Amino acid sequence: MKFGFVKAAAVTPKINVADVKFNTESIKNCVKDADKIGAELIVFPELCLTGYTCGDLFYSDVLIKAAVRGLKEITEFSENVKSLIFLGLPFKKDGRLYNVAAAVCRGRVLGLIPKTFIPNYNEFYEKRYFCKPEEDITSVNLGFVGGENVPFGKNLIFCDEMNTDFKVCAEICEDLWTASSPSIAHAENGATVIVNLSCSDETVGKAEYRRNLIKTASARLSCGYVYADAGEGESTTDMVFAGHNVIAENGELLGESKLFANGITVAEIDVSFLSYERSKVFNYDREKHGEYLAVAFNSDRVALPERKYRRTPFVPENVSDVDSRAELIISMQAEGLKKRIAASGVRTALIGLSGGLDSTLAAIVTVTAFKKLGKDLKDIIAVTMPCFGTTSRTFDNSVKLAKALGVTLKKIDIGRSVSRHLKDIGHDGKSTDAAYENAQARERTQVLMDIANKENGLVVGTGDLSELALGWATYNGDHMSMYGVNCSVPKTLVRHIVGSFAAKSRGKLKAVLYDILDTPVSPELLPPEQGEISQKTEDIVGPYVLHDFFLYYTVRKGFSPSKIYYIAKKTFADEFDGETILKWLKVFIRRFFSQQFKRSCVPDGVKVGSVTLSPRGDWRMPSDACAKEWLKDIENL
Repeated sequence: MKFGFVKAAAVTPKINVADVKFNTESIKNCVKDADKIGAELIVFPELCLTGYTCGDLFYSDVLIKAAVRGLKEITEFSENVKSLIFLGLPFKKDGRLYNVAAAVCRGRVLGLIPKTFIPNYNEFYEKRYFCKPEEDITSVNLGFVGGENVPFGKNLIFCDEMNTDFKVCAEICEDLWTASSPSIAHAENGATVIVNLSCSDETVGKAEYRRNLIKTASARLSCGYVYADAGEGESTTDMVFAGHNVIAENGELLGESKLFANGITVAEIDVSFLSYERSKVFNYDREKHGEYLAVAFNSDRVALPERKYRRTPFVPENVSDVDSRAELIISMQAEGLKKRIAASGVRTALIGLSGGLDSTLAAIVTVTAFKKLGKDLKDIIAVTMPCFGTTSRTFDNSVKLAKALGVTLKKIDIGRSVSRHLKDIGHDGKSTDAAYENAQARERTQVLMDIANKENGLVVGTGDLSELALGWATYNGDHMSMYGVNCSVPKTLVRHIVGSFAAKSRGKLKAVLYDILDTPVSPELLPPEQGEISQKTEDIVGPYVLHDFFLYYTVRKGFSPSKIYYIAKKTFADEFDGETILKWLKVFIRRFFSQQFKRSCVPDGVKVGSVTLSPRGDWRMPSDACAKEWLKDIENL
């Protein structure tokens, strides 16, 4: 199973200007190399059979006919190559010369795509040689491959018979740089991958601009974008060419070559994800951009994907990015809370401090919001409510944190209240069942809500996105608040945000934050063992690093469970075996479905990332949906 991945190669061959025979051999050798590494899509630069910088030699039939012979030779060579190949050449049709991309696959020329926008400014003067194509799709007879007619036109879309999500359209160099790029119509007509055959000269700062242009195009069009650039061998009479190959997917840079280094740049594009993304963002009425001709091909590759994924998709890779992201998220959370406080007209904000990560982040956010409002931090009431499972470590840390932040602290031991309640409902007070645990959580929520009423306040929720995904919250207990600031921040990111804030803090605040970071995640609803936390969340529901990985690729990417399992095994091979990953993936699926009822009525809260489970925002799911088909998908793994 390939899971919808397509291995693409952007290739810069070494060429000689106007030496078609040399260039043909160079291209064939590059095809051979790309084929060996399993490329299903191979893209060469613009006019690579002749060279882009031939100048007035383009007027010569000697060069034009040689280019067609070179195309014939490469086409025949491709008969045993399992790849869709795009290469550039000048081509004369009805007495007019065109700059075209030839699509070749397994011994056939599938089509010729002419360049739409012909630049004629600065160092470019292509209108001297090349014509703009007609809108209609016509055909040409190349005089080989059985004498069959070959489609000729810019609106050709090449469709893989084995992978229906793999649909390719081509544009050529300047087509990308224009205001109305052909790729817009290509994407709207179904192309999930755009290839660009280019010969872009290098100037200072242009590589960064080019890279951003390609990434932006792939993001705007929800597509894969394969850009193959000319390099060594083009004339340096007036320009230099660096062979800057770039492969992007939906705004993400997948692969990039070094400048002035001819060779192959390879990356795997996930066309099934792009199709999933398109089903959401392309759901609108679109203008018709001419007729498109679908041309079938079959690369017939079966190799499993090799693409690598980050262990923590919610967390930036670079430390500096983590710090800037942490600042931004805290600011966004604080802005949301600031607006809610101002609109509600409340005087105070209430937070239940547990000595854990989530309530710590909520407290930091609330302090930030109060500073933005110019309000007295003493109007933030932090309530710590020890009960049966509370350890001295978490209790002490909640006290230290409140003092270090400069907020008002209330200590309310709820043990007697919960014991009385358990007695009232006929519970023996000894059985550590769900009623025993949840009575504590609900009592804490009641205390917070009642103090909020008494002090004209607003209860700030502490629960995070990972807990919402797993339903790891007591319904009508810590599940409830008046505004949930952490509702779209997953547990792995909470840890990094608090860590970043701690690194910038000083004195007692810094010390307590680092101890909180070092404390095991726990709801602390069961009695401690020898004074230590006995109930560790990750022992019960599984590691959050796995669940956040499952969550991201389920909701953001739309991956099937079997696909998630495959990439998780590769990603976490040094930490978890396949059996462990499968165990927790099944837990995730079951809980994600069964706990939707809790998400259907969550309090308001600000969205800060691309994944959120608010029923008023990104995620709408019936509470009684069945998980059978998702579990069935991984039954035979």
